[in-house]
Amino acid sequence: MFGLGELAIVLILVIVLIVAKKGPELARSAGKATRILKAEARAMKDEDGAAADRAPRIVRGETAVPGTGPAAAGAQAPPAPESERPDGTPPRDGRP
Repeated sequence: MFGLGELAIVLILVIVLIVAKKGPELARSAGKATRILKAEARAMKDEDGAAADRAPRIVRGETAVPGTGPAAAGAQAPPAPESERPDGTPPRDGRP
């Protein structure tokens, strides 16, 4: 019968044969996965830099403080709500 030592040697030989056959394929796959991961990370980094240059998005339910954000420097302020007309009369309430 086989002892523990002989069984371990046979198991190691089987593993070596499998790795010798599939090793290059596994290494190629790992290389491709690494390149894809790096490319995606680079694209996300570039996208984050481009997003800072764009005007802020307005999302319903969020509050934006005037004068903050990437467009604050040199950007025109949004028009104030029409609380009075230019002639000084209050706005109509929308009823006919």
